[in-house]
Amino acid sequence: MLDRLLEALRHSRADFAEIRYERAWITTVSWRERRLEAATEAVDIGGAVRCLDHGRGWGFASVASGDDLPARLGRAHELSLATRPEMPVALAPAPVREGCDAPDLGGDVRGIPLEAKRRLLEELGGAMLAFDRRLVDTRLAYRDAVVEFWYANSEGTRMQGVRPDVQLAALAVARDGGTVERALASFGARAGWQSVQGHEERFRSAARQAVSLLGAQPIRSGTWPVVLDPRLAAALAHEAVGHLCEADVASEPGAYLAPLGARLGSSRLTIGDDGSVPGLRGSLPFDDEGTPTGNTLLVQNGVVVGHLHTRETAARDRARPTGSARTASWRHAPLARLSNVYVANGTGSRADLLRDVRLGVYACDVIDSQRQGDRITFTAGHAYMIRDGELAELVKHVVVAGRVSDLLGAVDRVAGDFRWHDDGGDCTRRGQGPIVVTDGAPHIRLERAEIRGVAP
Repeated sequence: MLDRLLEALRHSRADFAEIRYERAWITTVSWRERRLEAATEAVDIGGAVRCLDHGRGWGFASVASGDDLPARLGRAHELSLATRPEMPVALAPAPVREGCDAPDLGGDVRGIPLEAKRRLLEELGGAMLAFDRRLVDTRLAYRDAVVEFWYANSEGTRMQGVRPDVQLAALAVARDGGTVERALASFGARAGWQSVQGHEERFRSAARQAVSLLGAQPIRSGTWPVVLDPRLAAALAHEAVGHLCEADVASEPGAYLAPLGARLGSSRLTIGDDGSVPGLRGSLPFDDEGTPTGNTLLVQNGVVVGHLHTRETAARDRARPTGSARTASWRHAPLARLSNVYVANGTGSRADLLRDVRLGVYACDVIDSQRQGDRITFTAGHAYMIRDGELAELVKHVVVAGRVSDLLGAVDRVAGDFRWHDDGGDCTRRGQGPIVVTDGAPHIRLERAEIRGVAP
């Protein structure tokens, strides 16, 4: 297929042209309690052509098959010439590369029967329901995808490879009288069938958590010292910082790009994005423009020091491309997107963060996050009261809320127990998604934060 892309590009008259072509195999399975609810298998084939001429804007055309490449390149060129943008598009230079991304699939899911995938969910769901008679409902989902891709541009860069992905997710629902509680668990990997084996305890823990919450008391609203576990701390970095540093948000109405040099949080806080970490779901050797991925510091000691760039935004801002141009599929043009966003390690342990808290909250996991303007809320999966430096009773209905600057500015301790999370999370932006993003963080402590619970 790559030869066909290169042959078509040789005849392009545009100043710059690129072609992405994909063939994807996708399976989804849904299971509820003890029955199969839905199962799908699909093959998605197609490509996209982008052309750019000096002083003009992008021309974008989709491609149904390799036979259409010359005609679609011509059409994309016409569309570029027809544009008259107020600010013509330019591209920052990027190294010409040839590469092949061929990871170990670890059991190619395309060779695994649908019945085996159904049976996996049946076994996990059965283990959850067997945990306690108060488990009244379980919902499980399995998804796998294998994407073969080819990329080439008129500068000489050419890439090809395979991108696998597998996801498991479960919801456990427990009931005791009129009280109903829920808990979630998930797993994801850029791997194959072998990686989804052996997760029974992870999903039983969701059942255990749902049952435990039945006896927990709702937290009372107030302002407390709050320690965030690594999962919730990473979500804060993703939502409160990561999306403010994706450079193309500057072109979105009502969106806000954090200016370089602005103070965004506590001096104890350093946050970055690294698409090159081996083995993570968000990692790739190169992005969807063929630019090598790498580590980009976004916030250092509380100050904005970097943005995530495509070649287009890098040229606009006189910066370098960061290998952050990502697409959800061939149907979309690349955007500057997160890959593996992290809070850098500090020092000490969770116990050190708890020790001098007389009365506070230890918030764990995250089941929902919402952002409206400069305010953000996170719903914790569960939480514990902190009393005299020790974890005390389990509490529920814990929502951490506040202005982004207030929450980030309240960080007064960062522990040294960093970890990446292997859950099945993903991210959607500007109608494009979901794409895979990995989050990582240590424990962090907020000196004071608003907790929304029940009325005091």
